[in-house]
Amino acid sequence: MDCENQDKDKDGNPSTAGSFNNNNTNNSIQTIDSTQALFLPIGASVSLLVMFFFFDSVQVVFTICTAVLATIAFAFLLLPMCQYLTRPCSPQNKISFGCCGRFTLAELLSFSLSVMLVLIWVLTGHWLLMDALAMGLCVAMIAFVRLPSLKVSCLLLSGLLIYDVFWVFFSAYIFNSNVMVKVATQPAENPIDVLSRKLHLGPGMGRDVPRLSLPGKLVFPSSTGSHFSMLGIGDIVMPGLLLCFVLRYDNYKKQATGEVPGPGNMSGRMQRVSYFHCTLIGYFVGLLTATVASRIHRAAQPALLYLVPFTLLPLLTMAYLKGDLRRMWSEPFHAKSSSSRFLEV
Repeated sequence: MDCENQDKDKDGNPSTAGSFNNNNTNNSIQTIDSTQALFLPIGASVSLLVMFFFFDSVQVVFTICTAVLATIAFAFLLLPMCQYLTRPCSPQNKISFGCCGRFTLAELLSFSLSVMLVLIWVLTGHWLLMDALAMGLCVAMIAFVRLPSLKVSCLLLSGLLIYDVFWVFFSAYIFNSNVMVKVATQPAENPIDVLSRKLHLGPGMGRDVPRLSLPGKLVFPSSTGSHFSMLGIGDIVMPGLLLCFVLRYDNYKKQATGEVPGPGNMSGRMQRVSYFHCTLIGYFVGLLTATVASRIHRAAQPALLYLVPFTLLPLLTMAYLKGDLRRMWSEPFHAKSSSSRFLEV
């Protein structure tokens, strides 16, 4: 293992080697198209049925895969903080690990902290650690996935709304059980416990580790501590992708047009309201409504049933009133010049 200075390319820009740097992040971004938006709810339904019928067979493999993904995602979440902490004491040198690549001290620190967190979660199963890993997964998915237009956003969110409502409200009539709730709440066997049984270790070796509730959701304890409220990470990621899209469009429009609306008329006041703030307020109102509905009915609620209307309808209305609906619907960033830059989120 040898330490190498960070390379420069021919234009004097830093090399893109390393797994977590910004250039590599931009190159890894996946843009969802219309076909993918239509088939994503179908794929999610198939995955849900596999977990419902074959959970006992795939739970260990699924837990290990989830732990690996959570480790990478949380390392990505910790990286900016680690870069800030290591900047005063370390230049941006890269340490070579042969075929594994070269990494900065900040990348190694963030990955090490993430591995420690995942190991503690596996050993304790604590809900706070699970929530931290779930937040890392949310941030990573929002960072690496893009919605290209309002049309794709509507297709994706509408399809997932139907998916959420069906599996929460109607699956019990077909499968005699609420498929969504059962899959979301069913704990998985701890890999340490499975390993101790396979190796015929003593009763104290791995037998006391808890079953794991997987980080596909955020959980919040109730005031009495008798039960937990849950919010699936899909209910965070999918509206989060929409928020990223409208934030990019807000910044693009500001830089492309340079419009400064006049203060004396309704049109001017409307122009000053950003799509991002409108959608963000709608998300919080929808989330509050879903929480109230869950308390009133004392049953699981499909959060997207409330989040999608409260985010999409105000956004579509505002885009129509501002005259941006046609552009946002199809190719919102098509006219961007090569010198124009808009915010990447």
